[in-house]
Amino acid sequence: MVAGEVSGDRLGAGLIRALRRRYPDAQFEGIGGDAMAAEGFRSLYPLERLAVMGFVEPLKRLPELLRIRRGLARHFRKRQPALFVGIDAPDFNLGLELTLRGVGIRTAHYVSPSVWAWRQGRIRKIARAVDHMLVLFPFEAEFYRRHGVPVTWVGHPLADELPLEPDTAGARRRLALPADAPVLAVLPGSRGSEVALLGPLFLDTLAACRERVPGLLCVLPAANAARRAQIAALLAAYPGLPVQVLDGQSHTAMAAADAVLLASGTSALEAMLLKKPMVVAYRTGRLTHALASRLVKLKHVSLPNLLAGRELVPELLQDAATVEALSGQVSRCLDETSERAALIAEFDALHRQLRRGASERAAAALAELIDAAP
Repeated sequence: MVAGEVSGDRLGAGLIRALRRRYPDAQFEGIGGDAMAAEGFRSLYPLERLAVMGFVEPLKRLPELLRIRRGLARHFRKRQPALFVGIDAPDFNLGLELTLRGVGIRTAHYVSPSVWAWRQGRIRKIARAVDHMLVLFPFEAEFYRRHGVPVTWVGHPLADELPLEPDTAGARRRLALPADAPVLAVLPGSRGSEVALLGPLFLDTLAACRERVPGLLCVLPAANAARRAQIAALLAAYPGLPVQVLDGQSHTAMAAADAVLLASGTSALEAMLLKKPMVVAYRTGRLTHALASRLVKLKHVSLPNLLAGRELVPELLQDAATVEALSGQVSRCLDETSERAALIAEFDALHRQLRRGASERAAAALAELIDAAP
């Protein structure tokens, strides 16, 4: 197995546990993090060496990444494992899977790249590289079936992990928040570039919302120490703004909130599973936005809307993401209305749809590959 970042490490750990119930004596090795190591996984290289983002950093690290991939290919050609599983990290794993499948090693890939959204030509490489694709969302499975790639929709592990009923009162107690105050969770992203672009916008929006919603409080989880320092520097320009900055605890922050203002990404799925009305926003550099808008073939960008096939939650992107527009939408999310109740009911239905026992379903599909080997 090769996981490329912390989220993949968590997926890998769940998959190892499920596979070990079928194959108690199995050995697992490749690249993983602490969660996979706790399940007896042997990592041949540090996980953080693969955790690169964006366009520039991977180019800077390309010689090292290619060296690691060649080393893994040599190792697995020699060891001839029953199965290789790439977990996310498609730019790294698909090339490795193509090499290994070419020498007769069965391969699977867990978590689809966004090939259904952009660069759809990658499907040809995926078809050559993998014996089986494991996907998290139903619309992904439909895409792969149309292109003749064997696929299993397993559901989402977060849907299994998070309860159907969020414990808002318990989350507020843990964060020492008043039980009856209006609370907004603000998540401007986990990357420095995201916080730089969205942080001031979101804080300005919070200030505007407090004029509309008296007594509004805010919880803001920082993804790591670097983001906390960055957020603290931004908050210096907003004296008196009631923001409780947290070290991590994004699920607790969202569970405690009445509504969420967030950067487009996985957080939108988490807010949906926690049954929180949300406003999704994103800004990026103008050149990046111009390129992405030409390449991406989607009406919506947030997972709740993609899953529903229509706009459940407002998406305010690039120039549309203004303080006036965001504060208006956030204020509506904080209102106790029948519209809010209907939205939460839709979120509950989507949660139940994704709650399929992802690790067990993935292990079952992989066991068929392993057991079919000559």
